[in-house]
Amino acid sequence: MPHHLSSPRPLLPRKLLQRRPAVVACAAVAVLAAAAILLLAAPTTEALSRTLLAGGSLPSRPREDPHAAAAERFAESSSLPPAEAPPPSLKANFSTRITPSPSMFFEPASSPVENFDDRSMEEPEHPDIKENSPKESAPFLQEPMSSDSTSSSDVSSDRVLPPDPEQIPLWSTAADEDLIYAKKEIANAPLVSGHHDLYAPLFRNVSIFKRSYELMEGLLKVYIYHDGAKPIFHSPYLKGIYASEGWFMKLIEGDQSFVVRDPNRAHLFYLPYSSRQLEHNLYVPGSNTLEPLSIFVKNYIDMISAKFPYWNRTKGTDHFFVACHDWGPYTTKLHDELRKNAIKALCNADLSEGVFIRGRDVSLPETFVRSPRKPLGGIGGKPASQRSILAFFAGQMHGRVRPILLRHWGGKDDADMKIYSRLPRRITRRMNYVQHMKLTKYCICPMGYEVNSPRIVEAIYYECVPVIIADNFVLPFDDVLDWSAFSVVVPERDVPRLKEILLEIPESRYVAMQSNVRKVQRHFLWHPKPVKYDIFHMILHSVWFSRVNQVLQVQ
Repeated sequence: MPHHLSSPRPLLPRKLLQRRPAVVACAAVAVLAAAAILLLAAPTTEALSRTLLAGGSLPSRPREDPHAAAAERFAESSSLPPAEAPPPSLKANFSTRITPSPSMFFEPASSPVENFDDRSMEEPEHPDIKENSPKESAPFLQEPMSSDSTSSSDVSSDRVLPPDPEQIPLWSTAADEDLIYAKKEIANAPLVSGHHDLYAPLFRNVSIFKRSYELMEGLLKVYIYHDGAKPIFHSPYLKGIYASEGWFMKLIEGDQSFVVRDPNRAHLFYLPYSSRQLEHNLYVPGSNTLEPLSIFVKNYIDMISAKFPYWNRTKGTDHFFVACHDWGPYTTKLHDELRKNAIKALCNADLSEGVFIRGRDVSLPETFVRSPRKPLGGIGGKPASQRSILAFFAGQMHGRVRPILLRHWGGKDDADMKIYSRLPRRITRRMNYVQHMKLTKYCICPMGYEVNSPRIVEAIYYECVPVIIADNFVLPFDDVLDWSAFSVVVPERDVPRLKEILLEIPESRYVAMQSNVRKVQRHFLWHPKPVKYDIFHMILHSVWFSRVNQVLQVQ
């Protein structure tokens, strides 16, 4: 209630007012003392401003040994909860979505794969819309792995890209310390001998792989951006030749071991869009241009880099996406940091196009899934002693290699070389496509429109030694697997000598390779619930391994 001027003042306030100089003096002393304590306890505003403008982080409790802290986090990782609830400030951000024009979106159609009565698989017909598409094969960059080839057990330098100093993060995080700790641990991996769960001849260096995999299991945390509207985002398609990207999306989004809701804990950031859905929803038939797809991807990256600080901290080097569509690499062309810095897991791992970067990017296995409910249906094949066909191929005449293969080996009365453009009906009545693969020693896997082919993994499923004919192709999981142990790589120029090359391989060598195909098969299998060392974990490990090798410390 306001005081009235005419009302008498109480006695106590009057006495206090008489002692006002003393009260004011005491109050001033108290304020000055509190200010002095605050100034001594915290850095000045100017110092904080300099720290933030220089790209540093807010002052925190100093760590005596960052690697010891990372080791402690690794040791205690099993006791951590699988996923934390997002902070209140982040929950509001999760609801934001990219909303393209409604006319661009409709229900996803069925897979464009043609399933013929011979049970073979084929790539869909796509127009040749690549810019500067090479008319001839580029120089052979992948060393052929034939019967007499050898491979070093070490991880060779051409498979580990030197870190780029320009990609030093703007400020350091505990996740960076984890990665630096893991990098040192992997470099000093203890020697593995006679490991019961890993077959050493399949790997370039089983000791490095085992230690890296252990550290991934103990340390790796992945944040998945919630932004983005269906069907391009968060809509895994699980059937057909592009199924690898869909299965990975499905399994990572359902994961509780690696995925975290707090992005500040993440070592990797997953961009959950589908290259197959990009093509289906945004490509205009007959336009012969990928520009709408590239613009959409660029706008998405621009949005998350404006909304969140994580892309800008590393210029995208700790972000990754998984794309199995042939056009996946080309949709990155309008965003320099996405194309140059982010980790691209691509089925179309072609070195000659200038998009796939060996040592940074990941070669994604192209898996043809006929039934999402039974992804493992029909795998297996005859033992080596019961395989009566030397070489087999049946498929459409896509690309530059297959017509040459058919011209030299098709239509001949040769019991060893079963090469067809498409299996004749008179043959499929007796033995279909899959049965041929299960009875063949060497399954021919020539490139189609692009260097990759689902036949490579399909041959492994049916325990047939794959013969890969695709110059400039980086083979899946090339960072850890020694493909010379279970496959044959033939340069495109040697197609006329194909039978000669295969017959020169000693029988004992073939038997060993076929046995290794059966052993490596586990690393290419999709499981509805992922199991250790399966294809889901192998893809994730290759992304993790790339990030560990690229990590840089704030100076």
